[in-house]
Amino acid sequence: MSLRERINEDMKSAMKARETERLGALRLLLSAVKQREVDERVTLDDAGVVGVVEKMIKQRKDSIAQYEKAARQDLADKEQYEISVLEGYLPQQLSAQEIEDAIGSALAKTGASSPADMGKVMGVLKPMLAGRADMGRVSALVKARLA
Repeated sequence: MSLRERINEDMKSAMKARETERLGALRLLLSAVKQREVDERVTLDDAGVVGVVEKMIKQRKDSIAQYEKAARQDLADKEQYEISVLEGYLPQQLSAQEIEDAIGSALAKTGASSPADMGKVMGVLKPMLAGRADMGRVSALVKARLA
């Protein structure tokens, strides 16, 4: 079953169970997937759907920071719930050691030795780790190793 089919099935089960918050989050996700498909005139595969999920999670984290700054904990909690629903559609996340190993192999593969080589290293890492690790954190780790 593709990821998109799984989202549709989960949406149906949320409707039957009358889980309004979960249903709302799933509808937003499906809407974002369909919008990207219309914009790009393609049918997204699982990797494309994961990309949409990652983007939505990033947006929600930014919103949480803004809501907490404005002392709106109720809205921050709603966004956090949506993140928990969305994370269910991401592949299994890598451990810190697996990320370190991937960075080490990418550094060896590219021969990177200075911060100027950051783009080369990230170019190798992104396809390997996309959807399985927070790329912002990976970028910070690579920057620290090259400094």
